Amino acid sequence: MEAKRTLIEGNPVLVIVDIQGGESKDGEPSTIPFMPDYDKRMEGVPSLIQAARQHGVPVVFFQEVHRRNLIDFGRELDGEEGIHLLEGNPGTEIHPRLGLLPDDYVITKRRYSCFYGTEFEILLRALKADTLILVGGHTDVCVHYTFADAHQRDFFCRVVEDCVAGSSTEAHLASLKAMEYLQTGAVCSSDEVLGAFQSL
Repeated sequence: MEAKRTLIEGNPVLVIVDIQGGESKDGEPSTIPFMPDYDKRMEGVPSLIQAARQHGVPVVFFQEVHRRNLIDFGRELDGEEGIHLLEGNPGTEIHPRLGLLPDDYVITKRRYSCFYGTEFEILLRALKADTLILVGGHTDVCVHYTFADAHQRDFFCRVVEDCVAGSSTEAHLASLKAMEYLQTGAVCSSDEVLGAFQSL
């Protein structure tokens, strides 16, 4: 049996999954479902970004973007989600509260997993990454699928429970359980991550 893993094994990377502007604001209709406290859960992410930068942890931002002629949606519209995150729409931009800097790593994606059809793995290998710390949304879609793909590529994966949110509370909790099943200790809190950054 392997020894108990620490929250950060080797070199960490903070991965910001699809925290984009305007898609879930109260009082505005959304084409995709959000759990009730979605926006509140995203409020803790900037402090993680700031701490990562302070302690030399690379940060990678992801932005889901679809062409306006809808050609790259594939089967994505066959379920609960409607048309969303089109090129040029204000809500498609990375949320301004994240404090994106000109030289930050930003990767656009057309599908759910951050690995699918992107340069993500090339960048991670260049950064000599070992542990991926995931925040953003949806817990049960893009975060979960990215976690599974990272797990199958032998990265250590952590998901910050209070800084991710799902399409529903039930789906959020089910996905956290599924990710914890893949890697014991995967589900953690922002306070735990901040403490781990400070001890690097």
